[in-house]
Amino acid sequence: MSGTLPRLGVALRLALRELRGGLSGFYIFLACIALGTGAIAAVNSVSRGITDAIAAQGQTLLAGDIRFELNNRLATDQERAFLDGFGQVAVSTGLRSMARLPDGSQQTLAEVKAVDDAYPLYGTMETEPKAPLASLLAEDGGRFGALVAPLLLERLNVKVGDELLLGSIRLRISGTIVAEPDALSEGFGFAPRLLVSQQALQASGLIQTGSLVEHAYKIKLNDPSIRNTLGPRANREFPAAGWSIRTADRAAPSLTENIDRFSQFLTLVGLTALIVGGVGVANAVRAFLDAKRTNIATFKCLGAPAFVVTLIYLVQILLIGLLGIAIGLTIGAVVPFAAFAFLREFLPISTDATVYPHALLLATLFGLLTTFAFAVLPLGHAREVPATALFREQSFDQTKLPPWPYLLSAGIALASLAGLAIFTADDRRIAVVFLAAVAGAFVLLRLVAAGISALARRSPRVNSPALRLAIGNIHRPGALTPSVVLSLGLGLALLVTLALIDGNLRRQLTGAMAQNAPNFFFVDIQSNEREGMVETIKRLAPDGKVVQVPMLRGRILAFNGQDVAKMTIPAAGRWVLRGDRGITYAQNAPEGSSIVEGSWWAPDYTGEPLVSFSEEEGRELGLKLGDTVTVNVLGRNITAKIANFRKVEWRSLSINFVMVFSPNTFRGAPHAWLATLMDSSASPETEGEILRAVTSAYPTVTTVRVKDALDIAGQLLGQLATAIRASAAVALIASVLVLAGALASGNRARTHDAVILKTLGGTRSMLMRAFSYEYMILGLATAIFALLAGGISAWFVVSNIMKMEASFLPDVAVMTVVGALVLTVGIGLLGTWRILGQKAAPVLREL
Repeated sequence: MSGTLPRLGVALRLALRELRGGLSGFYIFLACIALGTGAIAAVNSVSRGITDAIAAQGQTLLAGDIRFELNNRLATDQERAFLDGFGQVAVSTGLRSMARLPDGSQQTLAEVKAVDDAYPLYGTMETEPKAPLASLLAEDGGRFGALVAPLLLERLNVKVGDELLLGSIRLRISGTIVAEPDALSEGFGFAPRLLVSQQALQASGLIQTGSLVEHAYKIKLNDPSIRNTLGPRANREFPAAGWSIRTADRAAPSLTENIDRFSQFLTLVGLTALIVGGVGVANAVRAFLDAKRTNIATFKCLGAPAFVVTLIYLVQILLIGLLGIAIGLTIGAVVPFAAFAFLREFLPISTDATVYPHALLLATLFGLLTTFAFAVLPLGHAREVPATALFREQSFDQTKLPPWPYLLSAGIALASLAGLAIFTADDRRIAVVFLAAVAGAFVLLRLVAAGISALARRSPRVNSPALRLAIGNIHRPGALTPSVVLSLGLGLALLVTLALIDGNLRRQLTGAMAQNAPNFFFVDIQSNEREGMVETIKRLAPDGKVVQVPMLRGRILAFNGQDVAKMTIPAAGRWVLRGDRGITYAQNAPEGSSIVEGSWWAPDYTGEPLVSFSEEEGRELGLKLGDTVTVNVLGRNITAKIANFRKVEWRSLSINFVMVFSPNTFRGAPHAWLATLMDSSASPETEGEILRAVTSAYPTVTTVRVKDALDIAGQLLGQLATAIRASAAVALIASVLVLAGALASGNRARTHDAVILKTLGGTRSMLMRAFSYEYMILGLATAIFALLAGGISAWFVVSNIMKMEASFLPDVAVMTVVGALVLTVGIGLLGTWRILGQKAAPVLREL
């Protein structure tokens, strides 16, 4: 031990002394580490900043300390008295309905929200013009005031002061909404906001038996300390209330969860870029040690132990790695400030960005582990080279494995890297699959490189000297084949995967899904209006098919008597339990559904309540035949036994439900109806006539044009795809850096080859053709791998996760091949041109 510390001190001193020579040869090393570390730090910093802002502004975003939501019914007198006992209560009511022009010429779907005089309890409702909310929504001359989102003005081509029809009343547009404090907690809406008073909503006639209405009771607590205990107490005192409870510290749980999932995905993409960059680290370290052969030989000849020599260069590499990490952390620390300035246009974030140490620490750990994991193997090779071989100018032998301690160290570092990624992931199953795919891709790429070399070695002799030289360069000792294939393959495969997923989704939205989807959904149809409305539709679309089903809303409370709030639910099935679900009852199995397990009940069944559950969702929730499901409907808890599982085609956009109950379950319960119209021959003009006729004759019925919903979904998908492609581009940039580094590390050998060939009579044009052929062959092989790997990955995601029909897109294939060729040939020739300009004499004197 006494001799170890002095040796460590000597190694550190010599390492620092050698670094005085500068960072030549390490610029790509620095760029790779900085890029991957910066991506991880930036993604996690922005994610942490948004979630912290949501938590810090919880009261404002929720417009209360705690929120109780009831669907399709108001709170009873006892429930309201209970809520009033804890503080000031503000009531808001939300539903979707049609906003119409008085002359019936235009109409559009609107997210209607009615508020009382207490709203908002926290935050400020910003309007234009600025005036008290009560005065803007007040009744004047028989017309209630209304505030609208600017988008609604554009859709109906109206302005402030004009009139609108909502249900059976006239509204006066008194202003526009600039900022709604609790918009984020209300969830995503497919239509522009229309804000009215509670009195206006009651007069509109929109709230009827079975209407899909959400009543939110928000409380400003007299004693904020009871915020987290009030919900459980409310459930104990009113077990059948069926309300959904949310506190200010979880003001927007869906948004927070989606941000966490998206940041996890982007973190994994950043980790992929870092791992790809690790190949560049290995190349740079190998080239650095190759250039230090004389120094290493001198150290060994002077009696330096092998581990001291290794430690000298390990310290240098780690110090340079820390510099790259510092650059990446600087990027990660700055990005949130720019991101917040942009995100304020879309999210109500009033807090300022700051530095997020947890995110920076995570990125630092990823960077250090990657640097060490990919640097230790080249160091192991250098350690085993004897001084005599180094003095003879022989390079490191990469065909032999380094000693087992170095292999073990690299394995532990990579395992730690994977463990850190899995441990910090929101969905660890996805992280495991992603990392397994990356590891598999690395192995496959090594096999691809070996296969290309084997094919080149066994290829028949060709007449062209340039092509013959190119083929020889591919399989000769020290060839660039493994580095080029590995560096480009993973980045291109990731881009192909994302491009194919995006293309398939767009194709579904604009192609098969749009063609097979119904023209309209009609919601909140009252029983006494059903026949008349169907006759109206049939008159305008005689060839159309109208499907009608009873519609209720219910929230799942328990499985087999166990509270779902206390159960560990897989991430894939959580959406079924989030809020209320549409449910129905039926004598016969729904059209288009197929029973995969169990059997349907008899048409005249009168026994205990039964339910048919969607197979996929039931499997994700861990349910089986005979299990019981407790659902709260209209304030009543109903327990039904699972009689069968059925396959549901969600992508058809037809009427589908997770749960279909036996008719006796809801005998006598008030409810509305849901209907769809399918008419593939209907023109846009006919659809417009149907929309106007139904909206005018039945103003309380909500009509949703499916094409409009698909257009909105397409816009959202486009924004999401842009963000994903931008993040995937980080991995591709890392691949390009590694490719450039691989070519640079081979420049010494290429220079020697070029000089000898020129001395033997080879022309510059012939050598350029040879190098071009070599890079084209490698680029083409890498592109083919990327297409195969990316195509299989995209097929798996689209077919097995998204449950859609997957197809191969030729345009993506062509772009990938062209991109790979441009990158390999372009970058390769840029470096080669300088090599071909070397004078022969100086190089020959060094051989």
